[in-house]
Amino acid sequence: MEKKNLETTYSPKDFEKRIYENWLNKGYFTPKVDKDKKPYTIVMPPPNITGKLHMGHALDLTLQDMLIRFKRMQGYEALWLPGEDHASIATEVRVENELLKQGLVKKEMGREAFLEKVYEWSEEYREKIRDQIKKMGSSCDFTREAFTMDENLSRAVREVFVKLYHDGLIYRGNRITNWCPKCETALSDAEIEYVEHNGNFWHFRYPLSDGSGYLVIATTRPETMLGDTAVAVHPEDERFRHLVGKTLDLPLMDRVIPIVADDYVDREFGTGCVKITPAHDPNDFHVGERHHLEAIRVLDDKGIINEFGGKYQGMDRYEARKAIVSDMEKLGLLEKIEPHTHNVNTHDRCGTVIEPIISRQWYVEMKPLAGPAIDAVRSGKTNFVPERFEKTYFHWLENIQDWCISRQLWWGHRIPVWYCDDCQEVIVSNDTPHSCTKCGSTNLREEEDVLDTWFSSALWPFSTLGWPNETEDLKYFYPTSTLVTGYDIIPFWVMRMMFSGLYNMGEIPFDTVFIHGIVRDAQGRKMSKSLGNGVDPLETIDIYGADALRFMLITGNAPGSDIRFYPERVEASRNFANKLWNASRFVLMNIDDQVIEEYKDSRNFSLADRWILSKLNNLIEEVTENFEKFELGIALAKVYDFIWNELCDWYIELIKPVFYNGTDEEKGISYRVIREVLIKSLKLLHPTMPFITEEIYTFLNDEETIMTASWPVAEKENIDAKIEDTMSGVIEAIKSIRNLRQEMNVPNKRKSTLYILPNEGKEEAFVSSEDYLIKLAYAEDVVILKEDNTDENNVSLVTSTARIYIPLLDLIDRDKELERLGKEKTKLESEIERVNKKLGNEKFLANAKEEVIQEEKAKAAKYQAMLDAVDERIQTLK
Repeated sequence: MEKKNLETTYSPKDFEKRIYENWLNKGYFTPKVDKDKKPYTIVMPPPNITGKLHMGHALDLTLQDMLIRFKRMQGYEALWLPGEDHASIATEVRVENELLKQGLVKKEMGREAFLEKVYEWSEEYREKIRDQIKKMGSSCDFTREAFTMDENLSRAVREVFVKLYHDGLIYRGNRITNWCPKCETALSDAEIEYVEHNGNFWHFRYPLSDGSGYLVIATTRPETMLGDTAVAVHPEDERFRHLVGKTLDLPLMDRVIPIVADDYVDREFGTGCVKITPAHDPNDFHVGERHHLEAIRVLDDKGIINEFGGKYQGMDRYEARKAIVSDMEKLGLLEKIEPHTHNVNTHDRCGTVIEPIISRQWYVEMKPLAGPAIDAVRSGKTNFVPERFEKTYFHWLENIQDWCISRQLWWGHRIPVWYCDDCQEVIVSNDTPHSCTKCGSTNLREEEDVLDTWFSSALWPFSTLGWPNETEDLKYFYPTSTLVTGYDIIPFWVMRMMFSGLYNMGEIPFDTVFIHGIVRDAQGRKMSKSLGNGVDPLETIDIYGADALRFMLITGNAPGSDIRFYPERVEASRNFANKLWNASRFVLMNIDDQVIEEYKDSRNFSLADRWILSKLNNLIEEVTENFEKFELGIALAKVYDFIWNELCDWYIELIKPVFYNGTDEEKGISYRVIREVLIKSLKLLHPTMPFITEEIYTFLNDEETIMTASWPVAEKENIDAKIEDTMSGVIEAIKSIRNLRQEMNVPNKRKSTLYILPNEGKEEAFVSSEDYLIKLAYAEDVVILKEDNTDENNVSLVTSTARIYIPLLDLIDRDKELERLGKEKTKLESEIERVNKKLGNEKFLANAKEEVIQEEKAKAAKYQAMLDAVDERIQTLK
């Protein structure tokens, strides 16, 4: 019967899709509620439905999949719950722009018609995202897939809003809000990006009403002076204490404003006098509250000066700024303009400069919710990996402001509030009311605003499991186990899930937050559309396969650290897969199940067998520990080194003579060992490279998948440090002999006797390794010496365990080799002369870049080392 074997060439396109569809069809990704087994749960950070997944998503998915596959093989009921986020602002803007291309205007369409288009978009893009997640090999449970706009998740959102409202933690108020004039919506602090901006300080004179002089104020936003209602000074500032209580004439506006004393003013900064605009600055807003100042809003939702801006009404904020500065100069009230570099708040979605504006919005009172979330991490109930990211978490929660949750958008969860137009009652309800709960009127008006996207995302760990229903999934899989996410969304998402889980469930949402960095390009730059340096994961998969991409993303990866994407490293990852494929083909071609069965109980292991089993079991122990500590990059490096070096480069080569010429018992033992080592190596590699390991594994045994195979457990009895040390000495000797032969250009087919004088206690190692030395060190014979009495013409080399003598001079044509070495010496001397001449040239040293000079010096050192080696070989031959 013909042996079953892998295809001749490693071609991931031939099997990755087939394998994934088989996994899906067999239901391997779908865990069951099994009280006899421990659950392990990861909820996928839901990608936004605004476009394609990028390389950062690919990293995120790979890390999560590695943990899930590891825990699944350890016997846990491992649930990885996927889903997508409706991404309120980002999606609405994207769809609005797409519709404009078709000549459709959002506001002309109306709310219902527009939302129909957004739902169509969401279905299309959710399918695209789903397909991309699958191509990455993600073993997530699509039977439990969630979407933040699903009916049950929407019900959870309403439930939480109503609960917070009735607990007095949600309120509606006029406060300073981060406002985006482009998107025309309020934003939370977490949606703000700080961008350095080269601007100015304009120093204006505000005349005292009694004509006795003026005060100088400095501002970076001259247009807001139209809404000034006071000027503040520090109560202990001797320069201005006598002016407190007096008034100023606000230039350009027919208005008198008071001078007030407030501790908020920094006496050392600017002029010591601060213009107070309560409607357009958060600090001024609080000063205004303390001094009962009027808040005059002079900008509308689009950033245009409104009816309270006098003659500047209708101007854009920047147009008004220029006009105001010009007018102040004409009036002689512009004292000076001072260049000033400062951070400007921008909307992280569209890049528009934020305008702090007083507006009526819905807020969550955060202090009572932040406390338990801080305590959960401080007490160790939830841990960050790496621990240093706790600082970011604590910083945000300890300095938290009330959360503005209302957005002036159509796409999203509509705030469950209705207003009675007859008695002005505010009704907050899970269900749509048919009449006013106070007066019985049916004249009700529904709140127009929707909730901040992060309000629904904050409920993700429990809403996706069925809450507010008491589902079996919720009882079994919550709290979840590990949250895998980037450090950039700790303030957006992580802390909000923490306080939401504790508030609604009474338990932490996850016990570990595993933080990863971002994927940068080869130059260390963040990937972005503007730089054009983004790499499409799907294109990479088409060329190299998903396994190679996953392998590259994890290689060298450390928790919390950014990684760089190098295309050549993906190619190197594919080369590793190719090496594993070819080694597995060799094993499958040669092993014989009948011989294995016949000698299954034999323990007559060779030195190589005992060595590889010891190395394997050490590896299992270390890699398991690395996985438990989230050191996935370290774990992969160890598996890679073992497969590439110990397994492929050494063990397979060491046992080839047994495969070809050994006794049946020797063959049976070696077949059994290589099969065991290969199977366990595949299991250790499976979380990173699921497709190739599945394909090879199913050829190696009768099990239908590696996914549900048990994770290897170290067999301590097979770990033998002495055996590893012995074999290490033999491998060192073989490498040294090979290097020497190569240096002296001795062809492999010309063999010689090896004379080995082992160090004390190392005799047995070399006696038991004669076959390996003959095969891999190209020896005709091996003579183990008792004392140093060899021919003085033999070439010698010293290793950490022996002195080795080789009569290599008998194997080469001495005259020809001397002639070749002479030519090489002349060439090297010429190169050294050229480089030294260059380095002695003062003009070159004065004009060349430092790195070029260092490069030439490095060449000189390299050529000199090569010349010394040639001279040494010439002396040996003479």
